[in-house]
Amino acid sequence: MPHENGLDALARNVLRQNDRGRYTVPSGGLYPYQWNWDSAFAALGYSEFDLSRAWVEMETLFEGQWLNGMVPHIQFHCVNDGYFPGPDVWGCTSQVPSSGISQPPVAATVARNIWERDKDFGEPRLKRLFPKILAWHRWFMSWRLDSLGAACVVHPWEAGRDNAPDWDHSLARIDVTDVGHYERRDIQVVDPDMRPTKFDYDRYIWLVELGRKHGWDDGELLRTNPFRMADPTITFILLRANRDLVEIGNSLGESVSELEQWTRILEDGARSLWNPEIESYDSRDAHTQRWSGCISNASFLCWYAGIDGNGMVKQFTRLAETVPFVIPSHDPESDKFDRRRYWRGPVWPVVNALVGIGLEEASLFDEAEMVRDATARLIKAGGFSEYFDPCDGSPAGGREFTWTAAIWLDWASKQTGRKTWAR
Repeated sequence: MPHENGLDALARNVLRQNDRGRYTVPSGGLYPYQWNWDSAFAALGYSEFDLSRAWVEMETLFEGQWLNGMVPHIQFHCVNDGYFPGPDVWGCTSQVPSSGISQPPVAATVARNIWERDKDFGEPRLKRLFPKILAWHRWFMSWRLDSLGAACVVHPWEAGRDNAPDWDHSLARIDVTDVGHYERRDIQVVDPDMRPTKFDYDRYIWLVELGRKHGWDDGELLRTNPFRMADPTITFILLRANRDLVEIGNSLGESVSELEQWTRILEDGARSLWNPEIESYDSRDAHTQRWSGCISNASFLCWYAGIDGNGMVKQFTRLAETVPFVIPSHDPESDKFDRRRYWRGPVWPVVNALVGIGLEEASLFDEAEMVRDATARLIKAGGFSEYFDPCDGSPAGGREFTWTAAIWLDWASKQTGRKTWAR
């Protein structure tokens, strides 16, 4: 087991080996392009030792922004036949070849924290980014809210929690008899037992084909897409990011009245995700209003968003007593729990970081330390893996993962009680 200082050096090396000049891939073999929220976390990691490179990462992310403000979840800066679905499948026509959906908008929060490290150095770059981030938030507010103000996803990949059980019932309604043959590359790199099933993947591709059919027109997809889920991941992260963008705007002398109005809407939307039947924040089908009935790691992002945790401390304690390593991505007492399959059970250090920061800001220091300690122990024993088995701590998914290394540098290696992220 390397000493913590040795892990710092190894983490920096992971970032460097995944660096492609102006953007960073999540993992060399599994994800060869620029992913949206992965890239923001990469910037956070770089900010620990190279502020200039951190800002370049953020700037490159917004080079692929669409004219409508959307920042896509993948930007295909190069040609790589080893990844499916590539730009030819998505059929998007933006200035940078990309996917047609977005991802959790952590960029404003990350930009604020990078800027806080050296305001004089970062201010000119933040001024250029501010209107771009604002436009992205405006796109979310225009096209991704349900009637109660919660933020929705139109594809499981948009939530970042690809195959979470939250989506099972809604995906099952989709008839995929017209999906043609395709060859997955992910299961050639990672054990198929750790990845989404063919049942799920067929529906992912069907939704991509639907978007392409309608030219990724938001209005058409609002009318035709059968998959629209109010999601705690996007809702809580967007709410937090919106608050951070207000602080940025105030500091830069920009108008923030629109942002303040959005914050009030999102606060109501976030509270609307409380499912009293399971006493947890939950996902909800925006078409049918049916609850997913899922307690996930995203449920615990409430504190990160500055929302009252209600009974979530009780849920946290229960999970901590059920598995040795928190926070599992799905409730271990659920019959859908799968300890090593992607978002159906494993611990994700990147989500742990957001939850842990929220717990600390809510003065729940014991719980915050438990999350940080579990994450640090997983990384020390298993390296910078994509995710980990919550039952035995073994590494799973992709290895030498960018955002795990970044989270180690910025959060997991630190001490609880230090002011972590700007608030």
